[in-house]
Amino acid sequence: MDAIIAHWDFPTSVLAPILAQEYGLPSPSLDSVLRCEHKLWSRILQRESIPECVPAFCPFDPFDPDALDTIDIEFPFWVKPVKSHSSQLGFEVNDAEEFATATKAIRAEIGRIADPFDQALSRVTVPAQLRGHGGRTCLAEQIITGTQAAPEGSMYRGEFQVHGVFDMRKDRTGHSFAHLDYPARTVPPAVRQQMIEVTERYLRHVGFDNGCFNSEFMWDEEHDKLWLIEVNTRISQSHSDLFVKVDGVSNHAAAIDVALGRRPEMPYRSGRFAVAAQCMVPNYRDGVVTRVPDAHDIAAVQQRFPDTVVRVEVSPGDRLSALANQDPYRYRLATLYLGAADHDTLEQSYRDCLRALPFEFEEVV
Repeated sequence: MDAIIAHWDFPTSVLAPILAQEYGLPSPSLDSVLRCEHKLWSRILQRESIPECVPAFCPFDPFDPDALDTIDIEFPFWVKPVKSHSSQLGFEVNDAEEFATATKAIRAEIGRIADPFDQALSRVTVPAQLRGHGGRTCLAEQIITGTQAAPEGSMYRGEFQVHGVFDMRKDRTGHSFAHLDYPARTVPPAVRQQMIEVTERYLRHVGFDNGCFNSEFMWDEEHDKLWLIEVNTRISQSHSDLFVKVDGVSNHAAAIDVALGRRPEMPYRSGRFAVAAQCMVPNYRDGVVTRVPDAHDIAAVQQRFPDTVVRVEVSPGDRLSALANQDPYRYRLATLYLGAADHDTLEQSYRDCLRALPFEFEEVV
């Protein structure tokens, strides 16, 4: 075995450094990974290193019947476990009733990730202020708004570099992602550079090295305010095909170089397309799937839009509300990976694909 890389969230993200340490392979330390993955621990360390970019936050126990009384943030705010993925169990709450509904849902599901996450935490020494705040702890956070973007890069033997910045575009509800666009264009270059500099300061503060990362930011243009959402200690699988389309090589190239102990090298704009996007095919109402695109439908889309990847994620007979790993605000039917000569063409291609891919449902009352 020469290298171990990870491009999935927990538990893969912590298994990789554990295994790499056992086999003597290059990897970030487990401590530095958990400092980023435990949302409360990360916020505390962000407040130490990049305080200008940290929204208000407050931990609470979702099993405490008086939890709302312990939160010193005014409604509305966001609630989420200190460890989850893909926005699961994250809710915007506007009043006490919505808070009660959200915590009820969290209590029912939080153990699925919290319990194994606590096993990972048991392998490191947590600071005194974090004791008692394991995987079943939640955070209330100030709601931040604006334009979202995400730098991705690597830290190799103390050398920090970024190999791409992505736009993260929300859907019409403002809660869920509709697009990941590469390269980013919605945030000015100076703000993108600020995102990169803030990420480096934070990663050096937590001792992250010999690994890849992607960080997520929100830029409030009206107030010219930059907020850090989170830092992930891995490359993103959602970015991989987009790098191929635009730069000619997957981001796995950088991850593999670092994991082999080599300085990472990525080509620049050597792909077939000028721009690319990962786009969701969503549905906002519950139902039972009765039809999905077949091979003929997908082939027709790929003939019309070359190099398009279509990943259908539901099957006939599926009840949407019973699907695993969905965010609270919509159901994901499929994921598209598109390339184009410019952003306007890319947007039109997405709309055309939505019309060309047939999904049908039986309504559930």
